[in-house]
Amino acid sequence: MLFAVAVVLIGYATWWLGEWQFSRLEDRRQSNAVVRANEDKPPAPVADVLAPGGAVAEDDEWRQVTATGRYATEDTVIVRYRTRDGASGVDVVVPLVTTGGTALLVDRGWMPTDNRGLGVTDAPVPPGGEVTITGWVRSDGSGSSTEVHEQSTRAISSERIGEALDREVYGGFVELRSEDPEPAESLEPVELPELDNGPHFFYGLQWWFFGALAIFGFGYLAYDEWRHGPRGPRKNRPQAQRARSIPPSTGSIAPDTNDAAGESRKAAARPNSSGSP
Repeated sequence: MLFAVAVVLIGYATWWLGEWQFSRLEDRRQSNAVVRANEDKPPAPVADVLAPGGAVAEDDEWRQVTATGRYATEDTVIVRYRTRDGASGVDVVVPLVTTGGTALLVDRGWMPTDNRGLGVTDAPVPPGGEVTITGWVRSDGSGSSTEVHEQSTRAISSERIGEALDREVYGGFVELRSEDPEPAESLEPVELPELDNGPHFFYGLQWWFFGALAIFGFGYLAYDEWRHGPRGPRKNRPQAQRARSIPPSTGSIAPDTNDAAGESRKAAARPNSSGSP
């Protein structure tokens, strides 16, 4: 009975995990559709897409925007623990103060560093004076990783960074595509998302296969027990003993021999003429 309950639980768990993978597949397809649609749109002014303190709309993720202003280099924020191809590094975020006074957080790119990270003053300097940038809109991170300490964080949140810098900022942030004028030293540009479906479809099939395998195995064991009886009593059944037969002897009994002088050891004893031995 307990075995049957365990099989039912395994079957339900594998079914649920398969459904979860297929739901992730659907979410990825929808996200890819949004990215593809936004790729074909021309860059829009940042004020048409983002608002101070507002969240990024789902349909605006990876939308291209353009903004003009001056970089507040003194308010640079380092985003730590960003790896690429197994190499450790950081992202460098610099507020771009627009003509209206609202700052746009610009992730200017990635650079490799050791595990100790990078200081704010060690980051490449952005272009001075008035700068026009174009970039992709991204949604804010969430959770404790967005906390800002000494202009350093692990995930970008416009709300947390705005509070730490005491600035009014647009909601979300922008990952840099181009700057005009160009900087003297560039960072490595953002990695665009891969627009494939990922492994979710095959993962879902695998979970369902494991569930079907568990149910099939239970059914086979139940059938085997119904046909032959429980395995415990089956082991205690007396075994039929086979009669053992002694094979016929192939040897021969050697005759008594006489060791008297003049007689052969192999000759059989013969009576004399008087009939006595």
